[in-house]
Amino acid sequence: MKNKLSTSTTLLLVAGTVALVAGVWTNIFSNSLMLLMDSVNFIPAESSIFTFEPYEINQGSSSYWIYGKDGENYYYFSYDAVAPYLFISKTNVCQGFDPSNFNTWCSAKQGAKK
Repeated sequence: MKNKLSTSTTLLLVAGTVALVAGVWTNIFSNSLMLLMDSVNFIPAESSIFTFEPYEINQGSSSYWIYGKDGENYYYFSYDAVAPYLFISKTNVCQGFDPSNFNTWCSAKQGAKK
């Protein structure tokens, strides 16, 4: 006698596999935790919860990102109420460009208000 999986069991297995793949190959789980743990955190409008990757985190009592990146841009959390972050293309032509020093970002744009 063959064991047959019910449709609901099959769908549950597929959904679990998709969630596992998303967690392994994207930043969705780490970004979700970041957003849940600190109300200051946000994902820049030019990026997404799947691709945004913080690479410098505040070491104080809050764990918000200071610098982040995705496939196209670098981001700096500027603490400014009007423009809370700056971003610059990874293909910029700034002389002496340092992704971890926003002062070297010659053509940075202001991000949208949160």
